[in-house]
Amino acid sequence: MTGVAEAAVRQEAGERRRTVWVDIVIPVYNEERSLPGCLEVLCAHLAERMPFQWCVTVVDNASTDRTLAVANELAAAMDKVRVLHLDRKGRGLALRTAWGYSDADVVVYMDVDLSTGLDALLPLIAPLVNGHSDIAIGSRLAPGARTVRGGRRELISRAYNAVIRCTHGARFSDAQCGFKAARTDVIRPLLGHVRDDAWFFDTELLLLAEHNGLRVHEVPVDWIEDVDTRVDVVRTALDDLAGLVRVARAKATGAARVPGLPRRPAPRPAHPQAVLAPPRGGLTWQLVSFGLIGAVSTVATALLYALLRAWLPPLAANLAALVATTLWNTEANRRYTFTRPAGARGRAHVQGLVVFGLYYALTSGALLALHALTPDPARWLEVAVLVVSSVAGTALRFVLLRSWVFRTRAASPKEENR
Repeated sequence: MTGVAEAAVRQEAGERRRTVWVDIVIPVYNEERSLPGCLEVLCAHLAERMPFQWCVTVVDNASTDRTLAVANELAAAMDKVRVLHLDRKGRGLALRTAWGYSDADVVVYMDVDLSTGLDALLPLIAPLVNGHSDIAIGSRLAPGARTVRGGRRELISRAYNAVIRCTHGARFSDAQCGFKAARTDVIRPLLGHVRDDAWFFDTELLLLAEHNGLRVHEVPVDWIEDVDTRVDVVRTALDDLAGLVRVARAKATGAARVPGLPRRPAPRPAHPQAVLAPPRGGLTWQLVSFGLIGAVSTVATALLYALLRAWLPPLAANLAALVATTLWNTEANRRYTFTRPAGARGRAHVQGLVVFGLYYALTSGALLALHALTPDPARWLEVAVLVVSSVAGTALRFVLLRSWVFRTRAASPKEENR
């Protein structure tokens, strides 16, 4: 390359950096004390390290303190800060509104507590600017990430992301880290199909993105837990599980398809055999495979239940343990025991959740009966009753999975293309 050509390339890259516009969105609710320090640190970092044009949008989520007034005062003093006020709460609502209105090329979301290290901000944005990816997310679970948080949140986060991967085949590792970015031209068509206005917004957005062939880039981050968080972790987890069921239903019915999105070709497998499903065995193989998977699930359920009982009441601990292990169980049986075409995953998991409801009713009924007979049973007795009821539930699951969820039949063209 000649000196003239190199200079032209450098000039084009410089022009692109100057013309790309990045909008960093920060949703806030009753953060009058945290917001000034957040904006001071963030704007100083952006002024020093951000090679693109930028602005910061503070979205007030119907705060009841002086957050809106403080935000307006800061915006008046800082020329690259603007404020958007909403009359309803909801992180998802804030992001949908702000990203929908934004005139930037790339939109970003981060939490006001700055739990995520800002050194990851440029690596988050760069793959979107150069066209490599459509959405970028910070991950506390990716190799290279450094995370400081309590054992309870660590367990719940890992279990929740494992459920997402097992039920939806997701390839991203951390759905709910408050550190994400997207190309505006890609995110706008998706926003109209994301139904959640609260904490499940992130997960739903990413599931729809992958389902529609978009490329999601992960950046390992440094993250420190905010011990003053107001998030109800248990309630949020239950809402998220209901959201996963809703998204699975949308995938099964075709409602999750978003028209108007750029389509990236799926990566071709290195070996043609990689796309072939393992052969379906007879009843003997199904019993052996189902038994091995069930044994692992039963042990995992008992261990998770014993661990979660330190924080949760019996029924809530049982539900959380069963969700984490039963959904993994369904996916494992789909792949290895009752093999079906890959496109049948959505319907299989919707039906599998119905089986899960019966399984949960059986195990929870056993715990309720135990507590009715013995008001304060020993912990080992609770675990023993749970194991016995899980064995009975496992037999019921095998019958229903084999005769209903994964029954042998010819796949229709619609299922093959789903």
